[in-house]
Amino acid sequence: MKIVIITDAWAPQINGVVTTLGKIGDELRQLGHELLYITPESFKTFPCPSYPSIRLAILPNRKVAKMLDEYQPDAIHIATEGPLGHAGRKYCVKNNKRFTTSYHTQFPEYVRLRAPIPLAWTYRYLRHFHKAAVRTMVPTPSQQQKLFERQFEQVVVWSRGVDLEQFHPRDKDFIDAPRPISMYMGRVAVEKNIETFLELDLPGTKYIVGDGPDLETMKKNYPDVVFTGFKQGEELAQYLAAADVFVFPSLTDTFGLVMLEAMACGVPVAAFPVTGPIDVVKQDVTGSLDDDLQKATQKALQLNPQDCIDFAKSHTWRNCAETFFNYLEPNSALPN
Repeated sequence: MKIVIITDAWAPQINGVVTTLGKIGDELRQLGHELLYITPESFKTFPCPSYPSIRLAILPNRKVAKMLDEYQPDAIHIATEGPLGHAGRKYCVKNNKRFTTSYHTQFPEYVRLRAPIPLAWTYRYLRHFHKAAVRTMVPTPSQQQKLFERQFEQVVVWSRGVDLEQFHPRDKDFIDAPRPISMYMGRVAVEKNIETFLELDLPGTKYIVGDGPDLETMKKNYPDVVFTGFKQGEELAQYLAAADVFVFPSLTDTFGLVMLEAMACGVPVAAFPVTGPIDVVKQDVTGSLDDDLQKATQKALQLNPQDCIDFAKSHTWRNCAETFFNYLEPNSALPN
């Protein structure tokens, strides 16, 4: 099958959306399918307001339509609601084509953190965007239920995977600092609620692995925390595996792929009992969920790393890709 994935999120961004789309593409190609990604790389772009590391395509409608006409895909999937996503949606609606979408981030909550825009307004916009799709894929049952409560329709669960070749237990001596090591890994931005973690009174050393728009501010405000900055590949996995507990303070993630990556390294997770963690963390086995994040962190430190590893092994990118493929819709014309 010839598949097109349209996404505003792409390299050099490093996040769960980009990782997921890249990994399923690798798996689908191994299964014999052809893929075309329509990404900002092929367009003139401008920096996203308040988040300049994210580049958005400028007036992409005509070029997106040309790319789709030339490729003649069997299925079209729109992964994001940005300029490219809108261009893909416009093409499909105009040409009466079936397509699927996915809902990767709690965008209304992210917007509300940065601007005084009511959640209801943003959800109304997103509901309109996704309503034209045959189905919308979300990463967890709790996110599915949340969208149902917001009157979204045809929402299905498409879970995630973890790269067990990259993320696995390693020597904890990679980090030479007072233990236990409490670590957050990911984007350093206001929507991740990282300061709640940084404010905790924990023994040992706190580590923040990653980059983002709020990195420099946090470094100034929390001089006792180790900020490694951007890491990738083997070095990233070494840092993660050297931690004793992975603290995930986000209240707005739909999944939190980094939690699976931590578990694969034998590192238990501490998080709030919210959408994402409640579907990813096996309570008191692979992590601890509590409204008191400090208590959750202390409990997680007592858990068996092998249970985390065993749980992560059941989440493969091949399973993720097969689920995605089964939810795609043949790109024939809709009935009149």
